[in-house]
Amino acid sequence: MATIDLKKEQEATLRRPYRKASGFTKLLFWGMDVLHGKALTPQKVRLLELLARIPYQAWEIHHYHRLNRRYHCATDVQQGEDVIRWGRAAQDNEFWHLQTIMVYIRENHVKLHWFRDRVVAPVAAWKYNFISRVIAACSIKTGFKLNAGFEDHAEHEYMQFVKDHPELDQMPVHSDVVNGMGGPYQSWGDVFRRIGLDEREHMNNSLIRCGRGDEVVPYASALEADGPQA
Repeated sequence: MATIDLKKEQEATLRRPYRKASGFTKLLFWGMDVLHGKALTPQKVRLLELLARIPYQAWEIHHYHRLNRRYHCATDVQQGEDVIRWGRAAQDNEFWHLQTIMVYIRENHVKLHWFRDRVVAPVAAWKYNFISRVIAACSIKTGFKLNAGFEDHAEHEYMQFVKDHPELDQMPVHSDVVNGMGGPYQSWGDVFRRIGLDEREHMNNSLIRCGRGDEVVPYASALEADGPQA
């Protein structure tokens, strides 16, 4: 596999238009903009990552319940175990994102608002958890499709955040927590670029599982390494 050039991937993301958002995801993004403004801030990233793990948890729980009923069907077992494995890995990755942003918030003395960040955010997470479980129970493929839009939005937001804050490329990373997944990183700019790429991978996995594999977005670095096709 070609070496990933984080800056080239950032440029590729910013050239690529956002996926068309559904009514539900538009409402979700609108609510986040009302709370934190349209520009991405550390406080907004914190909320984003509080929400990001929730659909994967809902899918894992849904499939465990389903396996209790469909354990005799090899196809259902295979599909269920696939989603559970993927969901667990995605949850671990999203939790690293949350830990990482908390390290950034502490190191840069970012203030969290007592009401907006400490009261509203947990309530929003509870509501999102309820909605995610309902969607998983009714149509889990719809959940995958909605999540693809969420993750695409997050990818673009992270890459734009790095572009808007070039000083991040001059800020070294000292935290073992941050460097513990995919590191060591040269700068905080690379950390946020890597998180953006993680969101792309989550989007791609969601697209594959909702039957839209032809919409998967490959690494720009890999395309360059492959060269023009004959």
